[in-house]
Amino acid sequence: MTVAADKLELRPASDADREWIYRLRHEVYARELGQHAPNAAGRLTDDLDGNNVYLVAAHQDRPVGFVSVTPPWAGRYSIDKYLRRQDHPELRESGLFEIRILTVEPSRRGEMTGKLLMYAALRWVMAHGGRVVVALGRAELLPMYLSLGLVSTGVPVRSGAVDFELLTGQVADLAGRTLRRYGPLLEDLRRTVRWELEMPFLPEAESCEHGGASVEALGRRFDTLEARRDVVPADVLDAWFPPAPGVVAGLSGDLEWITRTSPPARAAGLVEEIALRRDVPEDAVAVGAGSSDLIFRAFGDWLDASSRVLLVDPSYGEYAHVVEQVIGCRADRFSLRREDGWRIDADRLADRLRSRYDLVVIVNPNNPTGVHLDADELREVLARAPGGTRFWIDEAYVGYSGPGQSLERYAAGSDNTIVCTSMSKMYALSGLRAAYLTAPSRIAAELRRRTPPWAVSLPAQIAAVRALRDPGYYTGRWAQTALLRAELAAALAGIGEDLSVHESVANFVLLTLPRGGPGAARLVGRCRRQGVFLRDLSPLSPAFEGRTVRIAVRDATANARTVQAVADALRDPRRTA
Repeated sequence: MTVAADKLELRPASDADREWIYRLRHEVYARELGQHAPNAAGRLTDDLDGNNVYLVAAHQDRPVGFVSVTPPWAGRYSIDKYLRRQDHPELRESGLFEIRILTVEPSRRGEMTGKLLMYAALRWVMAHGGRVVVALGRAELLPMYLSLGLVSTGVPVRSGAVDFELLTGQVADLAGRTLRRYGPLLEDLRRTVRWELEMPFLPEAESCEHGGASVEALGRRFDTLEARRDVVPADVLDAWFPPAPGVVAGLSGDLEWITRTSPPARAAGLVEEIALRRDVPEDAVAVGAGSSDLIFRAFGDWLDASSRVLLVDPSYGEYAHVVEQVIGCRADRFSLRREDGWRIDADRLADRLRSRYDLVVIVNPNNPTGVHLDADELREVLARAPGGTRFWIDEAYVGYSGPGQSLERYAAGSDNTIVCTSMSKMYALSGLRAAYLTAPSRIAAELRRRTPPWAVSLPAQIAAVRALRDPGYYTGRWAQTALLRAELAAALAGIGEDLSVHESVANFVLLTLPRGGPGAARLVGRCRRQGVFLRDLSPLSPAFEGRTVRIAVRDATANARTVQAVADALRDPRRTA
């Protein structure tokens, strides 16, 4: 990337662009290169075009180049015409995206157009949860592909008179290489390129992407907190209800003293309260400043680059980030399917565990799918697993599943199971950061040794103890949440028959848009202009196909506002734009 972009525009292909694409394909791949036979219509199409995504580079509103992306939900790829996927490990990856037919008209070759189109394709794949890409790169363009970070497999492919090589790349590696090598240039290009794609031109910082745009909208330095009354924060799963009255009283009674006083270094009183309320030994408990604190410390101690980890997909994105990007070890996916209602099939999971993993992570109930695996079924899976496998069960939302569904007591008596419990979402303490894990005593002791003193703040310790002492209050609030959730799901379903609404067992619902209309990113953007914030799930997993948003349950008034915003956004006369 060394030549000025000359005010290029990058955009999704319109119907008119597609006609131009088919004609340029014929000129280049039939007449110029001889890959296909020329035809009288002067157009070149194939049977993948209905599911391909075309991205166009335009100059002065005239298209000058394009690239195509075939997503995994298309069901098949161009490479299937030339290679058997079962013969090539890089083609057997789940959630595979194929980047294909990068084409630039002759007058723009040798400039930045081709590289910017490849960058646009990478950003599109990232925004739709892609982890691996493949491409058939023309032999004469191989140096450009390699400079962008793609790796040759050494597998040649010949089509007509054209020679290709099979290329592959890990999306995270490609993104990191691109930002390291071209970061300053991309910053300059952001001001000159007209970027009309739904995802930002530059990716977010090198951390796991979470919800929370609704909070950032109140001012990065918290100068406009009063505006929170104008915003519906349905993009985060914070509780819609206040903490228990005892929590509020404990914090507000002497706030000046609480804010200036150091907390107990090891949070011994909080550990005692957890052990008492959960009926587990104190030596089976370790506490932290939120579940992410526990995840980073525990996984960093247990895993290294040689470790094998199994993650449920889709699931909470922090786990993939820590395992793959922070620690750098291999993570396989246990894929959930929309057509199965996102259910974890216990028998299928047990079969998968025969492969033997160092660590298996299960979020139960799962976020963001909202489906719960019954505790008895999960215990059976754990009992059938090979020895040496460690299990991490995330129970951030288990209170919504009803009594008797936690595995905390099971974990304390096991030799390989850890249950992580956040007090953020179920107990309305997200701003205070308190969490704990229950584990075999030796594992809990290991983590306590790696815990710095004063890790949990004094306000968090006070609030967590008071919250645990009032189970009746929270059980009532969880029941209210279920009623609000059902009302929200019904109201969203009433917007249109072509919408699919999935009601979770926790404090959110999923809304899936029909194919052929606006995607999740567009819906989120339109609602945001009305002060209603939703979560686009596309970057978490290709299983969402760029069409699913997660909507947190709020109070009845806010839920009604959310429904109205979604309805208005989908009635927008520009909805197919």
